[in-house]
Amino acid sequence: MTDAHTAGPFIAAIDQGTTSSRCIVFDRDGRIVSVDQKEHEQILPRPGWVEHDAGEIWANVQDVVTGALDKAGITRAALRAIGITNQRETTLLWDRNTGEPVHNALVWQDTRTDALCKELGRNVGQDRFRRETGLPLASYFSGPKIRWLLDNVEGLRERAEAGDILFGTMDSWLVWNLTGGPSGGVHVTDVTNASRTLLMNLHTMEWDADILASMEIPAAVLPEIRSSSEVYGIAGGILYGVPVAAAIGDQQAALFGQTCFAEGEAKSTYGTGTFLLMNTGHQPVNSHSGLLTTVGYRIGGQAPVYALEGSIAVTGSLVQWMRDQMGLISTAAEIETLAGSVEGNGGCYFVPAFSGLFAPYWRSDARGMIAGLTRYVTKAHIARAVLEATAWQTREIVDAMHKDSGVALTALKVDGGMTSNNLLMQAISDVLDAPVVRPMLSETTCLGAAYAAGLAVGFWPDTDTLRANWRRAAEWTPRMDTAEREREYRLWLKAVERTTGWIDQEER
Repeated sequence: MTDAHTAGPFIAAIDQGTTSSRCIVFDRDGRIVSVDQKEHEQILPRPGWVEHDAGEIWANVQDVVTGALDKAGITRAALRAIGITNQRETTLLWDRNTGEPVHNALVWQDTRTDALCKELGRNVGQDRFRRETGLPLASYFSGPKIRWLLDNVEGLRERAEAGDILFGTMDSWLVWNLTGGPSGGVHVTDVTNASRTLLMNLHTMEWDADILASMEIPAAVLPEIRSSSEVYGIAGGILYGVPVAAAIGDQQAALFGQTCFAEGEAKSTYGTGTFLLMNTGHQPVNSHSGLLTTVGYRIGGQAPVYALEGSIAVTGSLVQWMRDQMGLISTAAEIETLAGSVEGNGGCYFVPAFSGLFAPYWRSDARGMIAGLTRYVTKAHIARAVLEATAWQTREIVDAMHKDSGVALTALKVDGGMTSNNLLMQAISDVLDAPVVRPMLSETTCLGAAYAAGLAVGFWPDTDTLRANWRRAAEWTPRMDTAEREREYRLWLKAVERTTGWIDQEER
């Protein structure tokens, strides 16, 4: 490392993700100084159940923090603050006196609360708490997971009502442990993570007493809701003396790291699945088009900024499927070459509704389909259709956002593994009829947490400084003519329609 690097000061960010935890140290220009990363075990006790060992995660976080400082050749004294970003909705209950988790964490992907969610919907169904929370009643969110643990871990409800049990998503668990754990740990969460529990009222930014009563969750277990960017406490242990100054859910952190600070600015993270978030300003926008209303971020005492969120279940995983199940390509990167060897899709459309359709349809009775096949179609055309599927699904979510908010997308900032596929990026720009921009730094989630922590301690003076840090690596602009775009979109929608109703009620 250069002297400039070792001089500092720096900001560190912990990214506690679904499969691994890592720590990245950033300098004042928002550049990466060092990274350390460690995977944790995915515990799968039954089909549809997914758990994590929170003790293992806390141990890994301490390891990666030490590793990142060592690799940077610095001590904790060079850090001005540390920020946290986390897998959202993953739910943990632990004993406030011992710091021991009472059960493995229930991961956001875990579906064991399906039946409970139906029961909680009563005669209203999925939308029972949507007006207050911006979310449908789904197994994805934390509230029903807390209820499941209280109902299924022996003696837990009594301990919770007595005030001995704490609930948190991974941000809360890490902040509590960093700031002292059983001896004085701070029990907080931020507005973005709280907005994914199904328990926070979007309009008051407080826990909703009526919903807590409906779900039979004692208020005593809940953390205090704070902004995404403020000093929650001072760390002990390996980070002794460093302010813990940010917590922000991973998709919101990417929105922040991509500096989407103005209404209409949006980012899309293309990984296994895809998450698209658009800044909708200071008012929560109710979705009538199958999107989630969520908190984008809140800086200190400023007004909260809201976002609309759309998720696509299958994007990168469709390329993996082509490789692993179909054997049509031998590496993920090969799909671009194969798809690029033909002019178009040869008339075929691939709708990857492998586990139903997500936003904006939410149809669990749908299944995947390749439509429009003729003898002319080759594997190259299918590869092309695979990439176009991600582009069209992005277009559907952008359309839904426009319909809900009246705000037109100005440009789409992209990040995640699939953004290295130039053909895909061009296809997305073509179907959106908008520029697609990839930043120099792909680690936007960690960067968002670092930015939020840095703002809290004055390391960066304001969001304008952060915007100035944002550097473009590549930009794609639309090349498709309007008539072609609309014709192709019409055919895509026709293909989507054909996927629904595949699974009969009794087979589900």
